[in-house]
Amino acid sequence: MDHDAMDVAEARYELVISVDARRSGEYDDVDKPRMRARIYRVLEAAFTHAKVARDAIHMEDRGDGVLLAVAGRIAVSRLLGLWLVEVHENLRDENRALRVPLGLRVGMHVGPVRHDDRGISGRAVDLACRLADSPVARRLLDAERADLVLVVSDALYEDVVSSGGKFIEPAHYALARLKIKEGEVNAWFHLPGRPAPVISAGDPPPADDRPLAPDTPPAADPPPASDAPPASDAPSASDTPSVADPDPRTPGARYTVHGDMSQHSDNVYQQPVHIGRITEQRKG
Repeated sequence: MDHDAMDVAEARYELVISVDARRSGEYDDVDKPRMRARIYRVLEAAFTHAKVARDAIHMEDRGDGVLLAVAGRIAVSRLLGLWLVEVHENLRDENRALRVPLGLRVGMHVGPVRHDDRGISGRAVDLACRLADSPVARRLLDAERADLVLVVSDALYEDVVSSGGKFIEPAHYALARLKIKEGEVNAWFHLPGRPAPVISAGDPPPADDRPLAPDTPPAADPPPASDAPPASDAPSASDTPSVADPDPRTPGARYTVHGDMSQHSDNVYQQPVHIGRITEQRKG
């Protein structure tokens, strides 16, 4: 087996990043190249500031976005921390001069990735793309009037985000259950520079998104008071639906189950939070 064949057969464990532009179909033929140029400026400047070498990055153009794989020798925490902060700051700088701001959805997952002459493939690639393209990510970006939404896989949250780190605030992520092509998965959503987003199953999806769960039929009208059963016949506590237990990974959060989604509420923040660039270095 030659070297190239071996390279394809052996998967590399890498961080996959899928970046999609908001409502890219609404850009005309004149504006789309400018939109694409802005995306590359934002991403490449962030890699430079985060000191991620160009030879550690595989980058594929996707027309309305970019697909990336970052070599395993680069700490994932650097991408989730400093690199993401720089992407957000650079995007805000670009948007100051725009009448219609550019919005980005970023999906991340770590897993085996196979490289060939045409690009990358593997389940890790598929999942990162599904997360970035999820209806919840689309909805949050519009509803919150945000520049950027990050979606990370459950495994990435458990392995890296939950431990925290420089520019990584696990309490600023919210959990949701998604239906994707391959099945149901947990995913964690984050709006850089903001508290954890509130994810509600009741929000109507955008017109170009399919709902995550079928509509629930309306509840029947309650019987008249005179027909109500006596107290002795009332259902026991064990027969009554209950509020789901809080996720132990997100202290202070409560989730109420609605279909296959969850609602995150009761976040308490003791002081203002700001995430931004480091503009000064400490002097020794």
